[in-house]
Order: sequence, then C-alpha cells, then structure tokens
Amino acid sequence: MSDTTITHLTLDNLREIIQLSGYRTETVTDPVTNTTYLRSATNGLAFDIRPGNRLSGADQGFLDVAFLAVLQVQGELPLDLVNRWNATRRFARLQLSHPFLVLSLDLSVAGGVAPNHLRAQIEIWDHLVQQLIAYLREELPKAPAANGKNLPIAPAAAHHADPELGPSGPTAPVTVQ
Repeated sequence: MSDTTITHLTLDNLREIIQLSGYRTETVTDPVTNTTYLRSATNGLAFDIRPGNRLSGADQGFLDVAFLAVLQVQGELPLDLVNRWNATRRFARLQLSHPFLVLSLDLSVAGGVAPNHLRAQIEIWDHLVQQLIAYLREELPKAPAANGKNLPIAPAAAHHADPELGPSGPTAPVTVQ
C-alpha cells in the first residue's frame, strides 16, 4: 500500500488494508438487504465491517465504515456492566439491544487520512475486542442475572470456537462458539 492520502474507501481496497494488517477477510452479502460487506475475526470472535456513507456518482466508494462485533445474550444483562465499559473505554461503544450485545467502532476517511492511520484504527479495534472478551470473563461472574445464574454470551454469527473460553452452558460466564 502506498503512502498516499486515502480520501475514500471501496470494499476491495479496505479488504486489502485489513489483509495487510494480518486478518483473513471475506466478502459477504446480506441476503435480506442485499448489502455487501466484509467479515473477519480476531481471537476467535467474528466481526463485520460495514460500509457507511457512499460517495455520489458512479464510484462505489464510501467515506466511513463501522466495525461491528455482535454477541448474543441469553438472560438479562445488567446495563451497569455496559455503562461501565463505555465509561472506561474510548474509540468504540458497547450497546445492548436485547438479545444482542454489540461492540462498534466507526472509522472515517473524510478529509483524507494516511494508510498508517487506518492500520492504527484496525489495531485499536483488535485491542478493544480482546479487552471486551477479558472484561466479560471477569465481570459476568460478578453480575447476578434476574434468574440468579451467570449469563452466557455467544457470537451471533459465530465462525470459530475459542477453547480458552471454556465450556458453553448456563453456568459458563462467556461462551464463544
């Protein structure tokens, strides 16, 4: 990748940037909305990279993307747990939209950015995903659910199992399948 200023993105050049950062990346089309986006994974957790604001004209470029990691929540998740994450982390936000817990990071190239900036944002995303997994492992056992059991959480569209996360089941604090 050259050191020119990046003023817009396409799925092809974004896939190249992500692959140069060490990630396998696939192009996926949502069958309901017929929207094309990228899918990758880090630490066994799948995430999507969805295009944002499209440029006008014939160019298939866009100015921003959203990195999204979606986890499925089984049971009640205390909002305090989500709020504590958001109060102590920058750059990305955690949102509970039952039954899903979504970590999202917006990346914009409006005005032009250097390739190193994009790579740095991808590294920040990777660190945040890893921090989220560690945070959930630590905090979920402390948070009693409405039914008195710990809350299992699994990726909504899982691709890889992470054996370090332990067995899945109603007493496992975090389940990634």
